[in-house]
This record gives sequence, structure tokens and C-alpha cells, in this order.
Amino acid sequence: MMINNICNQIKQRLVTDNEKRFGDTVLLQISAQYAGLWLEHAYDAVIYAKMDNSKLYLARNTIEAFIDHQKDGLYPFRVIEADGKAVYEYSQIQECVSFLSLALDVSEMLGDREFDLKVYSSGAKWISWLENNRMTLGKGLVEMFYGYDTGHDNSGRLEGLLYKGNYVLPDGSIAEAGVFPEDEKVAPIFAVDMNCNFYGNLMSMSRFAEKLGKGEEAEMWKSKARDVKQRLFEVCFDKDDAFFYDADRYGNKRRYLSSTIFHLFLEGVLDREEDSELIKEICERHIKNEHEFWTNYPFPSMAICDKSCEGHDDYNCWGYFTQGLIVLRCTRWMDLYGLSDEFDHVCKKWVEAWTTCFDRLPLGQELDPISGEPTGAARWYSSCMLFYLYAVQRLTDKGIL
Repeated sequence: MMINNICNQIKQRLVTDNEKRFGDTVLLQISAQYAGLWLEHAYDAVIYAKMDNSKLYLARNTIEAFIDHQKDGLYPFRVIEADGKAVYEYSQIQECVSFLSLALDVSEMLGDREFDLKVYSSGAKWISWLENNRMTLGKGLVEMFYGYDTGHDNSGRLEGLLYKGNYVLPDGSIAEAGVFPEDEKVAPIFAVDMNCNFYGNLMSMSRFAEKLGKGEEAEMWKSKARDVKQRLFEVCFDKDDAFFYDADRYGNKRRYLSSTIFHLFLEGVLDREEDSELIKEICERHIKNEHEFWTNYPFPSMAICDKSCEGHDDYNCWGYFTQGLIVLRCTRWMDLYGLSDEFDHVCKKWVEAWTTCFDRLPLGQELDPISGEPTGAARWYSSCMLFYLYAVQRLTDKGIL
């Protein structure tokens, strides 16, 4: 009964507290603590629509809000409300799930050619912006300039970066995402997750081109994606470790066992047939390793054996805690890669943890991967609420709950 009661409260709060008007459009706000919509949370509205078709307007609004406020090709990283107006900001990338893949999901639900044309035009501008502004070293890979580009706040993978947040200019203002800090000694960094996202965007552009009858362009986007995958293997893959690491501007691998490894699956970079042996090795050595990512409450944002976890921050830490965003994104890859039983387990542990602590901290941002205790970050957090609903429905349908 308690689980059903929590689900009912979630459904009510999503409508009364999270659906919010930003200027002339209604979007899905993250939480009271994060009073706005970040690009990394665009998937929230999409999976909400998949679970409840009456919420399709929120998914469409989300995609179109970022497209309509594209600035010379750059998508805003968030929208907030100020004095009744929507304010869009551009100081970092923080895409985290390929935006055009999410637009493709919405396209499949809508069946609207005009929407497809709009996304395709916008997507070409986004790809061009990344190629012109975030490939400064000529490697054909997207580069991280500052920590907030990844959304991995307080992670050990940002060690050595001069600007672990935004790039703050000498006058105290914050630079836009295309500006590189000339005093930086480590960046640009070839970030695994950002390039998996780039691959996902290119493959989605190929699919949009096919839908629009642009066969030659579809093949061109696929060719670009194949090239990104090849370069990602050349620059970031360590065969001995069966792991993909970020690399600094000199090509040195930054050996942090980050949850960025999931992005190889999340964005479909690893082909289930072509890369089957590597997939198996990564799963056995890392993803299902209880000393790394297969913790009591999977999946931590950094493998728990990684030394960078020591002395981690108490909250909002992508260098240790199991994040609601990580588990929500599991809906995009675990079943596809034959990990359905493992995903059921993740769902069970998530429901267990948040049901147990509901009276103390309802449905927050993150959990301790060992104890299952929540931090104090962001109660009634949209990604956590949505995954709780998803997990309960999945487990109920399977007769597990």
C-alpha cells in the first residue's frame, strides 16, 4: 500500500509542482532546488510521455524549447524563470543524452513531418557548432573545456581542470560555451560521454534523413558516426583495462573509472554483434563487478574502488553517489544489451531504498551506493520520481512486486 501511495503522490506532484510555465511554454521543472529545466534532463519529459501519452505535449514542448532558443547552433544548457519570463543560458554544454535521439523518440510518437524537418534543420546546426567550436585540436572528437560541460559535478574525473564549473572571466562574468580558457593546462579534454552523445546525435540525424527521404545525407551522417567511433577507440580505449577513459590535450588517458562507461551502451556506440566480445568483457569486469559498479544500490557515478571516491563531497557528487539520472537512463540501454534481469534488480533496489526513506527524504537526487541512504540533495526530484513510477510498473507487470 505504501508503494501505491507514493506513486499517487508522485503523479500529483508532477502535475502540480513540476509542470510549470516558462514564458509562453509549459515544461517539466526538475525540482524546487533546481527550479528550471536543464538540457541533461530533457529525457525526463520524453519518458514521461512514453509512460503516459497524454504528456506528449510536454515532450514536444521540451524539444522545441531548446530548438527555438538555439544560438548560432548552440543549444542552451538550461531554461529558468525570472520575473515571469523564460531565461535561456549558454555557458556550458551539459547535453548528457544525445538531444537528437530524444527528438527522434518524440518524432516517433508524433508522426509529424513538420516537426521532423524542424529538428533536422536544427540538428545540422548543432553538429556544425560542435565541429567548429569544440574540435580545436583537430582530432575529430568533441572536447570538454570546463567541468560543467559534462554535468558531472564534483567528480574526480575533473581533477586538474582549472575550471571545474564554468569559465569565469576576469571581470566576473561567465563565458559562453564556445570560449576556451587560454590559461588552461589540461583541457581541452576528449570526454568519453560527450563523444558518445555526438555519435548518438549523428546516428539520429541519419534516421531523420531517412524519414525525410534524404538517402545520400543519411549515409553521410552514418559515415561521420563511424568515424567518431573509430577515433573514440583510438584516443580513449584501453584494451588491457577494457575501459574507455577521458584523454587530456596531450593524449594521456585520465584513468578514472567513471560512469561514462555506460554511455557506450546508452548511445549505441557498441554494436551488439560487432562488439559482442568487448561488451561481454566490459559487463563482467566493470558493470557487474561488485567492487566497481555492481554495488548494493547500482550504479555509482564512479566505481567505488576508484581512489578519487575517497573524501567525496556530501551531496550532488558525480564522483561517488548513485544518481537518479543514471538509473533513469538505464531504460535506454539495459534491455537492449540483454541485461533485463540485472535491470529488474536495479529497479527493485531503487524502489526499496526510496520507499524505506520516503518519510525522511522523499525521492531525491542520489543514494549512497553501499548503504542506500539518500543525501540531502533535491527532494521530489523529477528523474527519481519518474524512475520510481517506471520501476514499480515494470516490476508489477513482471509479477515481481
